Amino acid sequence: MITPGQHVKILVATKPVDFRKGHDGLAAVVQNELARDPHSGIIFVFRAKRADRIKILLWDGTGLVMTYKRMEEGKFVWPSIKDGIMHVSRAQFEALFEGLDWRRVQAKKLCKPVAAE
Repeated sequence: MITPGQHVKILVATKPVDFRKGHDGLAAVVQNELARDPHSGIIFVFRAKRADRIKILLWDGTGLVMTYKRMEEGKFVWPSIKDGIMHVSRAQFEALFEGLDWRRVQAKKLCKPVAAE
């Protein structure tokens, strides 16, 4: 599994892509359809029409890295299909990659600490 750093942006393309696309084809989707730079270090997550497959594209500073995963049973939990992208946290990405319902993973809301007197 790809383990992103704590402050790496992770974007999910909500519209399915043609899974015959490789590194360059997905980089073109990032640039032309998502209006992002595929060499920015952002992790881009793509889905197939069937929700049982996922492709991940990232630039590691020396080249494009693509990871592919197919669920043997069940399906990945995806946002509704529409044009565009959505940002997910590292924890949500890890849940998505494991086939869990990432929508249930949310950070606790903490109040700002009060300064000690």
